[in-house]
Amino acid sequence: MKSNNSALVALVLVQLFYGVTFTFANDVIDGGYMQPFGFILFRVSFAGILFWIFSLWTPSEKIEYKDFSKFVIAAFFGVALNMLAFFKGLQFTTPINGSVIMVTTPIIVLILSAIILREKITKIRLFGVLAGLSGALILSLYNSSSNSRDHILLGNFLILVNAASYSYYLILIKKLTAKYHPYTFIKWLFLFGTLFVFPFGYKELSEVTWNEFTPYIWFSTIFVVVFATFATYLLNPLALRKLSATTVSAFVYVQPVFAGVFAVIMGSDSVSTIKIVATLLIFLGVYLVTKNSTQRSPK
Repeated sequence: MKSNNSALVALVLVQLFYGVTFTFANDVIDGGYMQPFGFILFRVSFAGILFWIFSLWTPSEKIEYKDFSKFVIAAFFGVALNMLAFFKGLQFTTPINGSVIMVTTPIIVLILSAIILREKITKIRLFGVLAGLSGALILSLYNSSSNSRDHILLGNFLILVNAASYSYYLILIKKLTAKYHPYTFIKWLFLFGTLFVFPFGYKELSEVTWNEFTPYIWFSTIFVVVFATFATYLLNPLALRKLSATTVSAFVYVQPVFAGVFAVIMGSDSVSTIKIVATLLIFLGVYLVTKNSTQRSPK
C-alpha cells in the first residue's frame, strides 16, 4: 500500500507539472520565441541529454536485442507523434477544444487495456472514469470561447491523434516496466524520440533568436524541459510499475484543476460554483479508479 501511495503522489506531480506547463509553453510559442516543432526538438533533445547524464548514477541494466524494436515503437508513439501532433494541433484549434479531446485519454486506455492487457473493466472503475470525464468536460466547456479558427477540424483531429498515441504509449510501456526499470529504457526512449523529431524541428530551432529571450521565457523553456518532460517521463513509468494503465491515465482529469488553480493565481481566471462541482466530480472519479486499483496489484 505504501508503494502504491508513492505512485499516486508521482501521478499528482505529473499532472501538476503538465497543468502549469500550458501557460509556460503557450507564452513561449505565442510570443514568437520558438515555433512548435522547434520547441519540441529542443524539449526532447535536452531532456534526452538529462536522462543520459542521470543514467551515469543509476545501475546499468542490459537490454535484450529483441526489445529495442519495442523501444523504437514506444518512442514514436510516446514522444514523437504524441508531442508533434499536440503542439501542431494547438496551432489550429482552441485550447478549450484541445483540453476536451485530451480527457478522452482514459477512455482510450481503458479500451486498449481490456483488448491488449486483458485488464478487467469493473463497474466501479468504469463509473470513476465517466465521473472524471464529466467533471473535466464541465470544467473545460464552462465559459468556453466562441472564437473560430481556420482548420479547426484538422486541429481537433491532431489533438485526438495525440490522445490516442499517448494512450497506446502507456499500454506499451506497461509491459516494458514489468521487465526493465524505468531508468534503463527512458534514456533510449528519448534518444530514439530525438531522431524522430529532428527532421521536423531542425529548421525551426535553427531560426530561434536566443538573445531575445527574457528571463521569464528562459524560465518557461527550462521548466518545460526539466519538469514537464524529464520529471514526468520518469514518474509515469515508476507509477506504472505499481498501478494499472487505466489508473495512470485517469489522472489526466486532475490536469484541468491544476491549470485552473494556476490561472486563478496568475489572475486570468476566477472561482465559481460550477467549477467547484466539476472539480469534486474529477476527484471522485480519480478516487474510484485508484481505490479499485490499490486493492490489488496489477498484473
